[in-house]
Amino acid sequence: MNLLELNDTDRALYEWQMWVPGMGEEGQRKLKGASVLISRVGGLGGLVAMELAAAGVGRLILAHGGDLQMSDLNRQLLQTRAQVGRPRVESIIQKLMDLNPDCEVIAVPENVSESNADALVAQCDIVVDAAPLFQERLALNAAAVRAGKPMVECAMHSLEASVTTFIPGRTGCLACYVTEVPQTWTRQFPVFGAVSGTAACLGAMEVIKLITGLGQPLAGEILCMDLGKMLFRRLKLPKRADCNICGTFTSD
Repeated sequence: MNLLELNDTDRALYEWQMWVPGMGEEGQRKLKGASVLISRVGGLGGLVAMELAAAGVGRLILAHGGDLQMSDLNRQLLQTRAQVGRPRVESIIQKLMDLNPDCEVIAVPENVSESNADALVAQCDIVVDAAPLFQERLALNAAAVRAGKPMVECAMHSLEASVTTFIPGRTGCLACYVTEVPQTWTRQFPVFGAVSGTAACLGAMEVIKLITGLGQPLAGEILCMDLGKMLFRRLKLPKRADCNICGTFTSD
């Protein structure tokens, strides 16, 4: 991450968040110099992107393939009905540029896979995983560990959601507790946009904390939420020495 100088527009836009204790201009300069990769920019990742662009993150790399479907619109707030049948990334770029024209948005019209994960992760400082399929999640996790870059993991299903942060060398990784792709998991599942949005805002805050040094990230812990009952729990996550992804990780 680079420390970039702030201009008068930056100071006017981000004045109130720079009042947060420990933030100041230095924290804002860190946000401006940061690059974040988000895997899937739908109901969950889309709101992560919006919050990060609004906070002044300087560069977003967004990986999401396919065309918009009508069933996406109950949660994908970067989209409109007029965009149905068209590539999702078109509307994503326009909405984010309307929100923050100073943010560099790089849209990749494909989903993360084993073949492209390393190249995508190489472009960023921090990874956000908001993909619905575990094939994508595990490929991104492995690439983040190989690159030694932190990954914020956001997930939801029905009325439940979770957020955690993996930091190579300090915590375990996704493969420590999801050892293989669940055979019964599919892309389509019950979802409310408000549940996706809850996980997204918390995930965006994890990214902001990692960039600026504010607070304490959910490193080695997972925040589990049952929004039907409004129950919140923090659980320790395993760090397996025999994990075939992070068990042999060594930092340079």
